[in-house]
Amino acid sequence: MRIKCFCDLYVSEELKDKKEQVLERLMDTSSFHMPVFVLTLTRGEQNQMEFFSSVLLRQPYYEDKEIFVVGLAGSYFTAAELVKQITCEVLEKTGDTKIREYILERQRVFEES
Repeated sequence: MRIKCFCDLYVSEELKDKKEQVLERLMDTSSFHMPVFVLTLTRGEQNQMEFFSSVLLRQPYYEDKEIFVVGLAGSYFTAAELVKQITCEVLEKTGDTKIREYILERQRVFEES
């Protein structure tokens, strides 16, 4: 599994101080780690984002996949709140809710600079 992180990773309050540690453990699929909720862009373009428990990343399906992580949250509830926060930010800055386009454009600008 390859994990790529958004240049301005969204992190819920309860994980802010542990962000680096959580990312290291997330990338090391061989060790046990406390589950967190991972916010990603969906694989298909019909939807924008999804979130799920990091425990799912231990399944064989993800072994050869690249995951683009947009955010990290400590619980289902805070993951849903993070989605709300991202949606409000995108709406405020662009006037619409095209989250996928907004995030990919910011990432593109970051990678080109």
